Amino acid sequence: MKTFFYSDEVNDDFAFAYIKKQREIKDNYKYINKNIFYLFLEFIVYRIIMTLVAYITCLKRHIRIKNKKIVKKEKGRYFIYGNHTQVPGDAYIPNIIGFPRKSFIVVNPDSLSIKGTAWFIKMSGALPVPTHITGLKNFIDAMDERVNNKHPIVIYPEAHLWPYYTKIRPYKSTSFRYPIKLDKPAYCFTTTYQKRKFSKKPKITVYVDGPFYYNKELKGKAQEVDLRDRIYDCMVNRSKNSNYEYIKYYKRVDKND
Repeated sequence: MKTFFYSDEVNDDFAFAYIKKQREIKDNYKYINKNIFYLFLEFIVYRIIMTLVAYITCLKRHIRIKNKKIVKKEKGRYFIYGNHTQVPGDAYIPNIIGFPRKSFIVVNPDSLSIKGTAWFIKMSGALPVPTHITGLKNFIDAMDERVNNKHPIVIYPEAHLWPYYTKIRPYKSTSFRYPIKLDKPAYCFTTTYQKRKFSKKPKITVYVDGPFYYNKELKGKAQEVDLRDRIYDCMVNRSKNSNYEYIKYYKRVDKND
């Protein structure tokens, strides 16, 4: 059994990606490319390669998704939040939930910083967060166009990857402003882990819940905090279905304390 030690639940990351230089995402970043040749290649990458890989990966890892039918009525016009615990599963699970509609996943710019892979990741549905505040409008406009064209927007509010972690880490309310601003329902999915009889690796069960609507009686920041809290509570409750820790996490103890 592996053991990881952490100091900060909010900021520690166990993705182990070595990025020499983070790519800058400014206000001129092209989120949506309508060139016919680009669209054709994007179709090949997503519909043929990624979709096939997603289903094979979920089959091999014994991933079961429960209650995914509840998003069908939205016809792709929704936001969905999940706990960040699977590589590469977190790139595939949302696409199976939203299938046959292409999902777009909000990612850290680091995801597009590995030389030679940025184009493939972008075609697979990555929406990188801008590195400059001037790029925020461009980012939101891209989400607006995607979600209104029936493409779900996927967000991992925990931001950092903790493989096979069985609890829900604290996360900020910032990312919950988007379904409010764009007036769309929000859903969540919670990845949980169960003991298997003949393998050390766990069985994976994903629960989909929602919809969650923002409270129109509240104003400003209070709306996003309220939406965040309700989704967080739901995910915490679902996480109790985990009964097996494939990786143990321990908090470092400061000797000066």
